[in-house]
Amino acid sequence: LWLRADPAGLHGSQPPRRCLALLHLLQLGYLYRCVQELRQGLLVWQQEEPSEFDLAYADFLSLDISMLRLFETFLETAPQLTLVLAIMLQSGRAEYYQWFGICTSFLGISWALLDYHRALRTCLPSKPLLGLGSSVIYFLWNLLLLWPRVLAVALFSALFPSYVALHFLGLWLVLLLWVWLQGTDFMPDPSSEWLYRVTVATILYFSWFNVAEGHTLGRATIHFAFLLTDSILLVVTWMTHSSWLPSGIPLQLWLPVGCGCFFLGLALRLVYYRWLHPSCCWKPDPDQVDGARSLLSPEGYQLPQNRRMTRLAQNFFPKAKDEAASPVKGEVNGVL
Repeated sequence: LWLRADPAGLHGSQPPRRCLALLHLLQLGYLYRCVQELRQGLLVWQQEEPSEFDLAYADFLSLDISMLRLFETFLETAPQLTLVLAIMLQSGRAEYYQWFGICTSFLGISWALLDYHRALRTCLPSKPLLGLGSSVIYFLWNLLLLWPRVLAVALFSALFPSYVALHFLGLWLVLLLWVWLQGTDFMPDPSSEWLYRVTVATILYFSWFNVAEGHTLGRATIHFAFLLTDSILLVVTWMTHSSWLPSGIPLQLWLPVGCGCFFLGLALRLVYYRWLHPSCCWKPDPDQVDGARSLLSPEGYQLPQNRRMTRLAQNFFPKAKDEAASPVKGEVNGVL
């Protein structure tokens, strides 16, 4: 959908539409984007003085890849990680390579969140760099808050494997309704917008993802309280039926460790948003269109601008209302 929504000629020569459809049917659409970025990166690297268009197009592809990586992480990695933990809890034993896979999955999910956040920061008008300390704190609080959530869902899945799908569907429908009520307008048409909302609701089942403009404190607090209440109920259910699981896994140790990770992650999250989260004022730019070659270079031609990520950055970072850019209704990626 993103490839079809981008302006004609932006990506140069493309495979036939049937070939692209087959690639995405085989779950290779994300890999195709990565290959595009690799080719563009090699092109820029081979030039002694890369043109501004080549650099801007490389940034355009990199921003899309960051968001697609986030989608893939929560649609594939997070559910698979929960399934592996549930199977391990049911069997009562785990091999070393399974522990290694679990640890790398947690690190990969947290890294995808950090990479997405760094991509949003590049869309800020002043383009401030996310320092090493800020990156470490952001990475750690996501990791420490994700671990208790996945553990709670895995415990419930191990005890009641027949009901975990019902639990997910119930919460997912509530989160989908919440996303719809926030009035998202991100995709090119209403039908694809529901696909985006479905994806966002899946992300919200595990972690926070902002989709609406304005200050996010209220919505983030509501989402945090909702997931915390659900996780507590899942843990209480486990405590009342813990004798059903094998004794090979030290569950009595995991629960206090999970609580400690939760409170430490919450403290780091408060530290980040209190002192490290930027505020910015967005200047109106009527010519800025997602995917369109809308920014003039010194040579006189227009440069690609990733409007998708710019709009999400406007939602994610606070801004002064009187100086905020007012998006044009119907403005989507590469289309006015």
